[in-house]
Amino acid sequence: MDTRRLRYLVELANRGSMRLVAEALHVTTSTVSQQLALLAKEAGAALVEPDGRRVRLTPAGHRLAGHAVTILSAVEAARLDLAPGATPAGTVRVAGFATAVRRSLLPIVGELARHHPDVRLLIHEHEPAEAFALLASDEVDLALTYGYNLAPATFDPAVHAVPLWTTAWGLGVPTAAPAGGSAVAVFAAFRDHDWIVNSRNTADERVVRTIAALAGFEPRIAHRADSLELVQDLITAGLGVGLLPEHWPLLPGVSLVPLTDPAVTMRAYAVTRRGRSGWPPLALVLRMLRS
Repeated sequence: MDTRRLRYLVELANRGSMRLVAEALHVTTSTVSQQLALLAKEAGAALVEPDGRRVRLTPAGHRLAGHAVTILSAVEAARLDLAPGATPAGTVRVAGFATAVRRSLLPIVGELARHHPDVRLLIHEHEPAEAFALLASDEVDLALTYGYNLAPATFDPAVHAVPLWTTAWGLGVPTAAPAGGSAVAVFAAFRDHDWIVNSRNTADERVVRTIAALAGFEPRIAHRADSLELVQDLITAGLGVGLLPEHWPLLPGVSLVPLTDPAVTMRAYAVTRRGRSGWPPLALVLRMLRS
């Protein structure tokens, strides 16, 4: 089987539309259709079937797409293995959430410039869902993502995730806040307040709703903000309360109430497509991030 055609099948499994596959791979829709038809002929089985005005994978198509992920990863690993000792050189494209860019990526920029001047970083600020989409379409080489202990991150079999660090989170509230303690008791104390959650990711909202449910109420989600600085501005203005990481610089007028039983922790991950982490410049960046 032609591995290029397997790539079309994997993309269709991920995107669900020939048009979206064509856009991602910069070809025409008719090219996608033709390549999948040739792949079906090679496989000796129907791989797609009509679904209204669109198409969907047949059971055989789903099975082959699963094998294709492994096959394509193996091919990529084999290609990289031809030059295992190559000097790191090239541009590593990174999509990551702002805190990870600040905490993990920016500190290694100087060392790269001093000791590996041929390795360049291109940084795009994105929340996890956006970063995963860019990684799946091969628009970035590395995604920095996160999950919470109460809203764990899930990873597609086509990617490889390496844990980087964890940090505890508390509840950001107006100054003169109560002492920390049981998360359920803390949340109950603010049950009548408006709540602030992330605008571009649902994980922290899932955490808020989980603890609120344990406290016996449904939080009134009123505001959505991606920037932690803006979340603090909203709290200072008296517009609500929201989760904030511990040890984060607090603005005047904001207090952080620690949470326990259950605690809230966030874990950051470095995520790559399977078979890609051996590429010398990417392997170097991953080593530096882990250290």
